Amino acid sequence: MKKQKKKKKKRKIFWVLGILLLLIAAVGIAGLGVLGQLDREKLSDILVNSGVTSSGYRNIAIFGVDSREGELESGTRSDTIIIASINKRSGDIKLVSIYRDTYLDNTDGSYRKATEAYAYGGASLAVNMLNKNLDLDIEDYVTVDFEAVIEVVDELGGVEVTLDDEEVYWLNAYLVETSEVTGRSYTEVTSSGTQTLTGIQAMAYCRIRYTTGWDYKRTERQRTVLTQILKKAQEQGVTGLLAIVNNLLPYISTSLENTELLSLASGISKYEIVESQGFPFTSTTATLSAGDCVVPQTLASNVTELHELLFGTTDYTPSSTVQEISSYIVSATGIS
Repeated sequence: MKKQKKKKKKRKIFWVLGILLLLIAAVGIAGLGVLGQLDREKLSDILVNSGVTSSGYRNIAIFGVDSREGELESGTRSDTIIIASINKRSGDIKLVSIYRDTYLDNTDGSYRKATEAYAYGGASLAVNMLNKNLDLDIEDYVTVDFEAVIEVVDELGGVEVTLDDEEVYWLNAYLVETSEVTGRSYTEVTSSGTQTLTGIQAMAYCRIRYTTGWDYKRTERQRTVLTQILKKAQEQGVTGLLAIVNNLLPYISTSLENTELLSLASGISKYEIVESQGFPFTSTTATLSAGDCVVPQTLASNVTELHELLFGTTDYTPSSTVQEISSYIVSATGIS
């Protein structure tokens, strides 16, 4: 147990650019034309459960989709689902990864893995899935895919990560396929301990799932790299970030407008990732009609804990919608 619309073809990019996007948007102050290159899809018909609000926080969904064709808008699963909650006053950022196999309401009363919402309805359905099941009020998203993380990490001079022997083995194994997919060369990591990873090495590290901790640990690795990218980006200053912006903004899909990006980025120097966890906090696994799933124990109690983590709300009482979903999951799975 774990306590734990128009379509455009795009080059492959990875989920870690989500937070980086919010930071580098600050360079738009020096040139709004750069931000005009972003692909935007404004969300409509956003679902928010009755009585739910998170005053003082800006919540953004970051999706990393499993696409080998550069498709960012639908038809592919979101292997990475991260809620980035930004405290508007302090600039503190809290990251929560939703495990891709979490058994949840797909918003229409059908129960599937969380990862499938994006495949069925793109960012709009995936955001509504998060809002309905977790009592959130997310209105914006950033979606990316995998490849340009290599360029970002290399431009930033690499990211520092501490590896154990098991991770070294699997990182090198993933380097082979990652090289085949991206057409980029690589150098194997030769030892454990604290290492400065290149872009392709960092990308391979984020993909590891066959170690102790499985997918739970993979989401932790993703958040680790995200945190390191944030730190390195803050060291660049406007001039350094502008070069990265020019290369990468055309390949990001988001609902955020220029003014919103600039508002978020106005306090670039004060941003700090202060929490990084996976959800559900308490869960078990089960083979259900939806496949091998992560089952919250229970969804309602996990949502209470989530609101305390993100917003400091003690003894949060989930909405009637969440309680109904939670009761159904217990009834359908026999797991409480």
